Amino acid sequence: MKSFYHYLMKYRHPKPQDEISKFANDAYNDHSFPKNTDNYDEISSYLEMNGSYLASMTVFDDAWERYQHEILKNL
Repeated sequence: MKSFYHYLMKYRHPKPQDEISKFANDAYNDHSFPKNTDNYDEISSYLEMNGSYLASMTVFDDAWERYQHEILKNL
């Protein structure tokens, strides 16, 4: 199964077009980001403590909803 991080990387863009693209770029540059998990609580806790680059947790929640819809629903 694809981790949330690997799913998020599809939104990376050299010139971010929206908040999710900016989040993807920042997560890519965050070498401590939990890259191999699909656990919402683990990622959410990490971002609350270390995600100063994230303007709002709503951005994460929106990305997570897309991840659930596209990846986790097929399990």
